[in-house]
Amino acid sequence: MINYEEELKKFHPSLDVNEAEDAIYKRDFTDITDILKEMLQEEKNKHR
Repeated sequence: MINYEEELKKFHPSLDVNEAEDAIYKRDFTDITDILKEMLQEEKNKHR
């Protein structure tokens, strides 16, 4: 049987849209574009 009181204690409200947006944009993820830019820059530096 489900104990609703226990389940409510575990509940954490989801982030507000603005809070979620801030949390996402504050993270610095390296993506494929960043990797390609770095590789191109390294190649340019090799040829100088």
